[in-house]
Amino acid sequence: MKKRCIWCEGSDLYRDYHDNEWGVPLHDDNKLFEFLILEGFQAGLSWSTILNKRKAFREAFDGFDAKRIAAYDEQKVEALLQNAGIIRNRLKINAAIKNAKAFLRIQKEYGTFDKYIWKFTDYKIIQNNFQSDKDIPATSAISDAMSKQLKKDGFSFVGTTICYAYMQACGLVNDHVTDCFRYDELK
Repeated sequence: MKKRCIWCEGSDLYRDYHDNEWGVPLHDDNKLFEFLILEGFQAGLSWSTILNKRKAFREAFDGFDAKRIAAYDEQKVEALLQNAGIIRNRLKINAAIKNAKAFLRIQKEYGTFDKYIWKFTDYKIIQNNFQSDKDIPATSAISDAMSKQLKKDGFSFVGTTICYAYMQACGLVNDHVTDCFRYDELK
């Protein structure tokens, strides 16, 4: 039996996410944008809630196409507020639209969002060596700096805890515990 991070043992969906996505270094702008939006919606909720609604989110938010989301109007916001498949929170929906616009500006300025977001870790994966889930922090100096810069650049729902979770999800940091089979695979 494979040894995993303890947090993923709640469901097959969670284990699959842990085994195949969490902590894998992402450099695809569309995926980086998807995770940024999903992490914002996760604020105050569990990640399993988001994973269970991920397919509905993809459908509701046009496959996380930033150009389409940036053009959403009040009518689209109202439609999203009626969609029981997603988190129906006006502030988070409006933040997704605002973040799409900021994301597009960053792409234009940097060429890719990937270049922008990975600069926070000097374009390297931060390799942590945590023995237990209890040792893993909720924030770091880098997530603090990332949050501050993202807010300055027009993003919202990007507090330091969200940024750290984003770094973990997108592989900017390897926070698999050292006895998890994925730890060495992602080193």
